[in-house]
Amino acid sequence: MLSRTNLFILALALLAAIAGGWLQHESRLARVPPGVHIANVGDLRPDVALRDLDGRERRLSGYQGKRLLLNFWASWCVPCLAEMPALNAAQRKFADQGAIVLGIAMDEPDRVRAFLASHPVKYPVLIGQLDSPSTSLRFGDTDEVLPYSVLLDENGRILATHRGALSEDRLDRWLSPTTAP
Repeated sequence: MLSRTNLFILALALLAAIAGGWLQHESRLARVPPGVHIANVGDLRPDVALRDLDGRERRLSGYQGKRLLLNFWASWCVPCLAEMPALNAAQRKFADQGAIVLGIAMDEPDRVRAFLASHPVKYPVLIGQLDSPSTSLRFGDTDEVLPYSVLLDENGRILATHRGALSEDRLDRWLSPTTAP
């Protein structure tokens, strides 16, 4: 049986843990500018307009009817660059099955072009908005940590999100038309 002192310390530790969790949750939400909707799993994706590498505007609604993997990355992000070969292989593997990997570079356009000139990929790349609210934030990346991935169904509904590099197994599960994420 615990003594009164030990019970008091245990209760105090429990309250501190609860308060810490609440503060961490609130601080993540504090980064979201007023009036900005953050998309969550189950929501319809925001129909943002982003520029491709040639400066042409592309809307995400243009990919309607395809399972779409949005992969947020940057040229300076080592884990992002490490997962690019797997993303490239997944695009080749699942393209005929109606899936598209779409890279969204959270970086300066000139840096992205220079990087892709020496490390080309076979999937489309768009330039994300860096200014607040950033494109990745609008898709649920409240910590704005890269890489960050979002899986959309054929109707543009968010099926899943993932912080960090995607494993080949997860890529196969996410992009296969016969499996759920």
